[in-house]
Amino acid sequence: MKMFQNEITRFEPFHAQVLGISADTPKTHEAFAASLGLTFPLVTDNGSIRKQYGSGRITHLIDAQGFIRYRHEGMPQIERLLQELAELTPQ
Repeated sequence: MKMFQNEITRFEPFHAQVLGISADTPKTHEAFAASLGLTFPLVTDNGSIRKQYGSGRITHLIDAQGFIRYRHEGMPQIERLLQELAELTPQ
């Protein structure tokens, strides 16, 4: 999560929204975000998001129409995500 926060301004030109999603409570999310200085939203999942997108450390790029355009399991590489975003962004 800190990696995304450190690079958050690099996502802005693509109008990309970074979200963190887990089953943790809002109170836990609040403490976690404060401890890392996160400025992007953390979402509490009741299981419906995991059911639709999978569980674990997974990064998705979802376009404005709601289609998954890129999926990565494991620790994401920021440069690769930015490259994928650039390819999704209309010229």
